[in-house]
Amino acid sequence: MHWLDTFQDYLNRPLRERLTYYQKDGRISDIMVSQQFSLDFLQTIFDLTDQVREIEKTQKGAKFLTTLLHPKRGMLYFTQPSTRTFLSFTNAMQMVGLMVSEVRDPSLSSEIKGETIEDGLRVIGKYSDVIVMRTPQPGLSEYIAYLMKQWGEDILIINGGSGQDQHPTQALLDAYTIHQFFKERGGISGKKYGFVGDLWRGRAARSLVYLLSQFDNIEMFMVAPEKFQIGVDLQEHLEKFKIPVQTTTSLKEVLPVIDCLYMTRVQDEYDQLSESKQFDDSEFHLTPERVALMKQESMIMHPLPRRQEIDTAIDFDPRAKYWQQVSNGMYVRAALLLYLFQQEKELQAFSQ
Repeated sequence: MHWLDTFQDYLNRPLRERLTYYQKDGRISDIMVSQQFSLDFLQTIFDLTDQVREIEKTQKGAKFLTTLLHPKRGMLYFTQPSTRTFLSFTNAMQMVGLMVSEVRDPSLSSEIKGETIEDGLRVIGKYSDVIVMRTPQPGLSEYIAYLMKQWGEDILIINGGSGQDQHPTQALLDAYTIHQFFKERGGISGKKYGFVGDLWRGRAARSLVYLLSQFDNIEMFMVAPEKFQIGVDLQEHLEKFKIPVQTTTSLKEVLPVIDCLYMTRVQDEYDQLSESKQFDDSEFHLTPERVALMKQESMIMHPLPRRQEIDTAIDFDPRAKYWQQVSNGMYVRAALLLYLFQQEKELQAFSQ
């Protein structure tokens, strides 16, 4: 029987059961989807991120951080184009002492000779303690994590973006950015969140929606053309968690009421016939005139890269937090790596 057949049997299990597969000693060990992250886990990562940021400010602290995971090895298997996630993980790994290797073009690996992805990644696993995977194939990260367990390999797998599926570490850094902004404003709960753009295929938005659905008394507004609205799976999830959701095509209608606006671009890299490239999405662009409709104490986010959906003049608006997201990503991912390798006590001891 092919590995893919056994994995398909595994996928038929309820998500809750599958997620226990990515735990060890009662802790999360592999990062696959946002549904893994409990509120307690989020608070742990937020606290660790704050500690890492504070420690890294001094030369002594920065040097200490590089000792924590040395001489472990980190591999970046990025077969889908990436700037922010790749550089963020690279610098996060270096910050905490991991030695970093990369595979970014499978045409330069033995896959071009016909080697299977399974065999190729099993080889990579022999040189790695943790593999971060970014791939256009949905579910590939989870498949490889499953196989590593079957093979008896003690290697951590992190989903760094999986097709149109999920991007859980992006959701973590997004949640941390929201946490920072609303820390003195009552927290993440009790807020209205607007998601704009390609919500059907935008994995960053999907991942954050799953994460935010755990918080109390929140509302969501999904602003998108009908063909780019959230899928049935996400609708069913929000219904299950009893999250009030309004779907609309009117951006101007929701701007005055939301507390956090999450913009996305059209994900036309997944198009077969370039249908999105011919689509006029200007009604879903954020302009200075439209920002003027928003609350003064609201925030604007974007996972980047952007095109025309956010006017560059908005970069100077204090509500714009997308560049802060970029900065936060490195620290959140460093904190996540330290959590996965159980370094919380060492951080705490240094901080005292």
